[in-house]
Amino acid sequence: MIKKRSLGILFLFFVSVSFAQQLNTVKLDSLFAVLEAKNKYMGSIAVRENGKIIYTKAVGKVDIGLKQKVTTATKYRIGSITKMFTSCLIFKAVEENKLTLDKTIDVYFPSVPNANKITVGNLLNHRSGIYNFTNSGEFMSYYTQPKTEAEMVAIIAKSKSVFEPNSKADYSNSNYVLLSYILEKVYKKPYKEILAEKIVKPLGLKNTYLGSKTDLANNECYSFSFTETWNHEKETDMSIPMGAGAIVSNPTDLTIFIENLFAGKVITTKSLDQMKTIQEDYGMGIFEIPFNDKKGYGHTGGIDGFTSVLTYFPDNKLSVAITSNGSVYPNNDILLAVMKNYYQIPFEIPTFKAVELSSEDLDKYLGNYNSQELVMKISVTKKGNKLFAQATGQGEFPLDATETDVFEFVQAGIKLKFNVADKQMTLEQGGGKFIFFKL
Repeated sequence: MIKKRSLGILFLFFVSVSFAQQLNTVKLDSLFAVLEAKNKYMGSIAVRENGKIIYTKAVGKVDIGLKQKVTTATKYRIGSITKMFTSCLIFKAVEENKLTLDKTIDVYFPSVPNANKITVGNLLNHRSGIYNFTNSGEFMSYYTQPKTEAEMVAIIAKSKSVFEPNSKADYSNSNYVLLSYILEKVYKKPYKEILAEKIVKPLGLKNTYLGSKTDLANNECYSFSFTETWNHEKETDMSIPMGAGAIVSNPTDLTIFIENLFAGKVITTKSLDQMKTIQEDYGMGIFEIPFNDKKGYGHTGGIDGFTSVLTYFPDNKLSVAITSNGSVYPNNDILLAVMKNYYQIPFEIPTFKAVELSSEDLDKYLGNYNSQELVMKISVTKKGNKLFAQATGQGEFPLDATETDVFEFVQAGIKLKFNVADKQMTLEQGGGKFIFFKL
């Protein structure tokens, strides 16, 4: 479940390399020590190989005021990783002859536009055309308040279709909220009971369930955003995201879940193959996450200040789960470090060195920049002795000076390199480099 943002899908591309697999746990410990010391990250990780946990780590706090530290058993809201569980439950219902993927949803939600054309399968792989309700400006006005099924269906149904069903794909949390209600109708039970009965209890997951209000006494944690210091995030009421993003879990449980999923112990191999079928970048509750020549599968998640990623690489029976309740440093970079470490590919631990600049020092960077490679402009401004950048149609973001003429926004993996003499700026992000010219 991601509020007012599109899904961040991880694509970990590198040249093909083959090495023996072994984790340098000391180096990973050093990475997390730096992230914690520099206030760049709070969260937990578990790495499982062939049925055995080979690395776990937890850094940060469950609550800033109490200064209570997280442990590897601490539970987090996992956001859209919930969709993997919901998809599995739908396939279980299909296997039990309670549902078919080609069944149209008009029998359940006649008020939803194009309901007579939208199938259960279309909901699963985001080909329904149903508007993503979390993109609406109204969402932020009610996301902390409880909602009934009738209220949520009304919210979803009032928006027009974005496209004709099955003509294309576009990520929508609305799809999986509706799938939650379909499960409740066919099983005649609440979603949380279906989840427990079909997945949690059979797999022996001790820390996975449909969430409610955060309870520190139940070893849960709050989430935070960072602006000079860590600040509490407001809580989404879990009656809203349901099967789109309301599950609470921890990394160890998540690795058990995905390992058993690929072992055929959650749904059948036939169902898993359907789930893994990618059409226009979307599977049915799952995405491809490649690294080198290895193909992985999983999902990312984000809700309030929580972010998470879960992935499985069948060739090595390797699963990695990362859950965070506060991040400046991206989960993607942590996952990259783990995968490089596993395949013995060198990686650097960030230092987060900062260069102190006065307000006057920043003046030479200010202005509007245009690129011939990207259809957008970037405006560079300052507030006091802090530099900010803003791309066309996006919110502004702060920049930290890390070297001479080099600024970074670590949270999004953005690096801006200025060539003042030539009136140029190079944007680096996700392995790409794009040159901008000062107007």
